[in-house]
Amino acid sequence: MSGKAWTSDLSTRDLWLLEDRGYEPLGLVVGNTVFALGVGSGIAAGLKGMARGEVQEYTKLLYEARELAISRMQEEATALSADGVIAVRIEIENMHGGAWLHIMAIGTAVKRKAGHDGTPSGKGTVLI
Repeated sequence: MSGKAWTSDLSTRDLWLLEDRGYEPLGLVVGNTVFALGVGSGIAAGLKGMARGEVQEYTKLLYEARELAISRMQEEATALSADGVIAVRIEIENMHGGAWLHIMAIGTAVKRKAGHDGTPSGKGTVLI
């Protein structure tokens, strides 16, 4: 570690496994977006919602919003010179009476330590 303060929502066990495989956490990275559902698509989806089946307008909206949030999270990781992001979770929240969706992707940016190939050290047994 660089000696800087950082945060992560990894458990102690996760941090140990990360260290054992030659990676170091760089910090928490977040990407988020707020999508408006739109009046037109909202009405169409509402009418479609009266019948059984998938509401494709909402499914497409959620997919696009999730992908945008993930790409923004990855941009933060790239800015930290990370090799990857682990323990990613997606949070979706309705806002303004359900007219808007807030989608947030949260993960921990990690970097492989120089000279380490990612092979476990074998310094202990990990029970799952």
